[in-house]
Amino acid sequence: MAHAYTPGLKVTRRTDLRKERRLPLPGEVVVKEGDRVTAETVVARTELPGNVQPVNVAGLLSIPPQEVKSVMLKNVNESVRKGEPIAESKSFFGLFKNSVTSPVDGIIESISDITGQVIIREPAIPITVNAYIDGVVVEVIPNEGVVVETAASFVQGIFGIGGETIGEILVVADSPEQELTKEMIKPEMNGKIVIGGSYVTSDALREAVKCKVHGIVVGAIDDKNLKDFLGYDIGVAITGNEQKGITLMVTEGFGKIPMAKRTFELFNELNDKKASMNGATQIRAGVIRPEVIVSLKEKPSNVAEESEGDLNQGLIAGTMVRVIREPYFGKIGKVTDLPPELKIIETEAKVRVLEIEFDDGVKAIVPRANVEIIEE
Repeated sequence: MAHAYTPGLKVTRRTDLRKERRLPLPGEVVVKEGDRVTAETVVARTELPGNVQPVNVAGLLSIPPQEVKSVMLKNVNESVRKGEPIAESKSFFGLFKNSVTSPVDGIIESISDITGQVIIREPAIPITVNAYIDGVVVEVIPNEGVVVETAASFVQGIFGIGGETIGEILVVADSPEQELTKEMIKPEMNGKIVIGGSYVTSDALREAVKCKVHGIVVGAIDDKNLKDFLGYDIGVAITGNEQKGITLMVTEGFGKIPMAKRTFELFNELNDKKASMNGATQIRAGVIRPEVIVSLKEKPSNVAEESEGDLNQGLIAGTMVRVIREPYFGKIGKVTDLPPELKIIETEAKVRVLEIEFDDGVKAIVPRANVEIIEE
């Protein structure tokens, strides 16, 4: 029998993870295969070439381009400081001097006797890549990066903003239904990844930035508060590059939706543990989901790879799923029946359906295409 389903979020107490950590351009890998690393460990580094600043020396000194080299005080490959004279000409029997100063710190890269311009290259920008998770280096990619492996608790979200961050988990909500408000954010949460319940306001996010909270995880947020916090509409492009001073992940969707009970319970188990978090999200081709990872003090055992085959079998009775369409959007339950025959739904389309039992005991019939599997 054919199956129709959407592979869903992973919410698991233990899985095996591999993270590829690459430089944006070739550089130096500073660890070796077999090394144990922490999330903060720098595993590779390189330098991004600095910007170039052209200086029209010929124009500024009112001389022909071919005379520029003769008036230069600095040669190619020599370093210069901002405001330092780099060229000087004399006029009226040497009584008057005109000079050109460097607009930036850098190195003289070239002197052209055709254009009369001097090119100054600003200092290179150092770039480092850390391991992101505590684990073991299982592969070195020469001149580019590494692959780090770990056994971890792993929670994926529906949507997020902000890039990678690291901090200790701090559960502040008493229940999955409790909203995370401004009053709940305290200065002592500096550096923490704060776990709320159902919802977060823009005021709470701004207070979290003020208190230097590293990350916030809640069930949902509405578009109004998100736009108010960011200052613009998020659009459909990949997120993760927002420079707002905090990383946010929502686990259920948009609106006011309680965090799934099993997700909230897992975060309570992980309270006070160091976590790695990334809010990057892409909802089109090449899906990227926001995530929270807590590395465990044990060796990977390929459990996740073994379980993937079971997931590919499709939906079966007992599978945990989340409804991704109204009227049960965001609700989580267990598949209790998979009728083989097609059913006519409200739109009058004939589709395959399933019976789902929610946590509160209520049962419902929904199209199979309207659910996503929660990978455990």
